Formats: sequence, structure tokens, C-alpha cells
Amino acid sequence: MPLASLGVHNNDKLGPILSITIRDIAAKAGVSFKTVSRVLNNETSVKDATKEKVMAIVEELGYQPNNAARNLAGNHTYSVGYIYNNPNAYYVIEFQEGLLKSCHDAGFELLIHPVKETNEALAEVVDKLVKRSRIAGLVLTPPFSEDPATIEMLTTRKIPFVRVISGQAPATVEANSVYVDDFEAAKEIGDYIVSLGHTDIAILSGDEEHASTQQRVSGFKSALDPHHRAQVLNGEYSFESGVANMRILIEEGRVPSAVFALNDEIAAGALFAARLYGLQIPEQLSIAGFEDSPFSRQTWPRLTTAHQPNHDIARSAGERLVKLICNTDISNTPTLSFQPELVKRDSTGIPS
Repeated sequence: MPLASLGVHNNDKLGPILSITIRDIAAKAGVSFKTVSRVLNNETSVKDATKEKVMAIVEELGYQPNNAARNLAGNHTYSVGYIYNNPNAYYVIEFQEGLLKSCHDAGFELLIHPVKETNEALAEVVDKLVKRSRIAGLVLTPPFSEDPATIEMLTTRKIPFVRVISGQAPATVEANSVYVDDFEAAKEIGDYIVSLGHTDIAILSGDEEHASTQQRVSGFKSALDPHHRAQVLNGEYSFESGVANMRILIEEGRVPSAVFALNDEIAAGALFAARLYGLQIPEQLSIAGFEDSPFSRQTWPRLTTAHQPNHDIARSAGERLVKLICNTDISNTPTLSFQPELVKRDSTGIPS
């Protein structure tokens, strides 16, 4: 078949420019336009032999679907939504990169919607996004993934979603959940701090409404014996919060021998404040964080922490969502679960 009949035009400088359409594929395959569309939409009503024939021609011609056009052309949409309210820029960037990978591999676009502080209920924020954006499904992270009203709204409207949540994966299968075992990871840090000989410890906490905050505090405390002293200072997941709470400990004469900060930004802030007041790390004060963000490797000394594979978590969530959107049967697929792993560095040592 001549190139021109396939919508391929030649430019003397650039060579062949492909503008292959679904109708071109249908003509070569000897099937209807609708049949090709059903194959590309991964609908189950097409016979396997027809599907294989069409996909072979798609691959042969190097057809690349125009997602924007597909979204406008019919009832199907090829965009995945990611809505977040998280001040941790490192987490957001890594998560976006993982989602982009899974979306790109499946031919989907990623719609990113950051949410700033608002008086609206979380479910209302998500509902507005769904109504104004033609999305096929959503990946939810805290606090949206932990909000019962949001989950109920999406379930009622039959919008596919995958939620990333803090906790230990249940024995029952949850096809649309990805668990991050913050409890066990924090316990591992606690075991390590205790093994060094520390008995007087401070926990610099994050936002109380996040389940990960509760899981990390509880996990760390589970490693302690009754004779260990553990004071908890509430705060936010930010560098500034770490500075402020470390200054409180120092100025009130409550400096422990070790600090566990619920993320690396808090830990970096605590380290900054401690050094401003002349404390030697780790000789006079050990500090551990959580996440293994760039903060943990850019401070001096480098932070002991727990490596959280945000990119892999997001990619797995995206892949699971695509399967749900395409009606792939994943009812017997194991629930996805990740556990951050301890990374020992220079900011922790034996108490003096």
C-alpha cells in the first residue's frame, strides 16, 4: 500500500511525517472504524484474532494515538488525575515522576492538581476536579486517600481510584489500595536507636491528621522499654517545624540524647538548630529522620533515615489504576505493600 494512502506525507528536509489515523488502520485491517476504536480502548467485545490483527498493524505503522483527540471524540477519556495537598516538595516530585512513568507506558496523560489550604471539605475538592476534568480515574495520597467522604463519593460515582495509605496491608485483598508500612519502618529506627544505648529520646512529630504520623510515632514507641523516656513534640512536616521544636528542647533544658524526626525535613531543621546552639552531632545528640530525601544526604553529618521508595510506590499505584480503568480482573491480585528500609549514616552514634 502506498505511503500516501496511509496518511504519510513526505518533506524533503524532514523525511516522512506520519499522520496515520484510525481509519487508515481500519482500511488495511479490513474492519470498521468502530472495531479499531474498540481494540484501542481495550474493550472485551472484540475477538482475540481481530484484536491481534489490528494491533499488529498498529505496531507495523507506528500509530501513536492523540490522547487529547481521543478524550474529545467519544465517551472514553485517557487522563489520570493526581490530586495532592502536601508541602513536601521532594515527595511530590518523586511521586509525580513515578506516576508519569506508568501513565506514559500505558498511553495515558497525567493531570496534576495541587490543592492549597481551603475551607472546603476534601470530598468537595475532589468532586469539583472530577466534574470539570474528563479523567478516567484518580490516584489519591494523604489526606485525600484517608478521607472516608472522598472514598464514598468516588465509589458511588463509579470512578476508578487507587489510594496510597499508611498502614500494614490487611489479609484480605484490596485491589485499589497501596500500603506503606510506616509502623514497622519506624520501629526499625527505634530498635537501632535503642541498640546504640539511648534511653532519653524526643520525637519531633508531623501533621497530626495524617495516618502516617500516628503510625510512625506508634511504631517508634513500640521499640522502647518502660524505662525509656520519650517526649513527643507536635509540629508539621517542614524544616521550620524541626528548627522550632529543637529550639524549645534546648531553651527549656530538655535536650535528649537522641531525636527521631518523622521526616527528613524536620530532622534537617533539628540538626540546623542544634548546631546553632553548639551541639556536636552525633557526639552530644543523635538525630534520625524518615524518607531518605535529598535533605538526608545534603546535611552534615548525613542523616540516618528510612528509605521510602516514593517513585516505585507511585508507579505501582499508576499501573494498578490503569488496570482498573481497563476493566482488567485484578480481584485475586495481592494487595500492594511497601516497607521503608533503615539507612544508617553519620548523624547517629553511641551516647556520650
